[in-house]
Amino acid sequence: MVESWPAARAQALHQPVMLAQCLDLLAPALSHPGAVLIDCTLGMGGHSEGALERFTGLTVIGIDRDSEAIALASERLERFGSRFHAVHATYDEVLDVAHQYGSSAGVDAVLMDLGVSSYQLDMRERGFSYAHNAPLDMRMDPSVGFSAAELLRTASHGEIARILRVYGEERFASSIASHIVNRRETQPVSTTGELAELVKEAIPAPARRKGGNPAKRTFQALRIAVNDELGILERTLPRVITSVRVGGHIVVEAYHSLEDRLVKEAFAAGLHSSTPAGLPMELAGHEPYLEALTKGALKASPEEIAHNPRAASVRIRAVRKIRAELFEAECTAAHSEHSYQFKGERK
Repeated sequence: MVESWPAARAQALHQPVMLAQCLDLLAPALSHPGAVLIDCTLGMGGHSEGALERFTGLTVIGIDRDSEAIALASERLERFGSRFHAVHATYDEVLDVAHQYGSSAGVDAVLMDLGVSSYQLDMRERGFSYAHNAPLDMRMDPSVGFSAAELLRTASHGEIARILRVYGEERFASSIASHIVNRRETQPVSTTGELAELVKEAIPAPARRKGGNPAKRTFQALRIAVNDELGILERTLPRVITSVRVGGHIVVEAYHSLEDRLVKEAFAAGLHSSTPAGLPMELAGHEPYLEALTKGALKASPEEIAHNPRAASVRIRAVRKIRAELFEAECTAAHSEHSYQFKGERK
């Protein structure tokens, strides 16, 4: 157990983002005895705890790729006994989890709270935060994949700039990438402090004086790339829809525009008929298979943001499944060549 865990346990007591609103959206699907909810982003277990407390006949299956999060949440939710089960996996394995723990019709609901958890940010040795100097890692599962330091050591200037521009919406992506590539000719960037200082040097002084820490967008972009967050999310959403029964609910909390766009597009595909325009009747099997539970995206109230600043950027979208729809192609296809994850070679 790492030294940072006492602080992480204290963080775990904080209110999850928009918990009451999420539970209200899930309630019609979870209020019956024997209901099963998959929490695709278990984290510190805050949303799962709220659901288990409110719905007394509920079983929650919590998925997380971070073994330390699994341990932390399991300790927090131990009092619920067999009503809680933790699964160490990435959430694109949601169909396997639903088959194991749900009925043949699927589970009753799925909740996704996207992004990085506050406890991961607070654990210095994980290398997620520019606020603490630490090895530049950023992997949600430290046992697999490339660290952020390895990415910056091996990726081309163009790839680094693309990552910063697309995933971080960084205006000075090319300049930052140039500084990184020039720096590694003598000593590659290996710590969060070195990267934060390098970004500061690469951004013009006037731009550094507004918008918070100038390294924020770079750190976000690298975290997304290292963990393949958008690629995993893109292939997970059809599987989530498949995994819930007809009448089941899906609630997703997104924290930046790229996540929210993928959620919006995945839901939009099921909210409208796929019958070709101009035909006089609805074709069988082309009817909508989702019903919106939110009008657009829900945002946090000023009171919620004051209580929990992380809620400032959240967007909640929720749907109810109204027709069975299989996504065999999406669920069995190999990872697309357009994967969001960096695929450099280890050197």
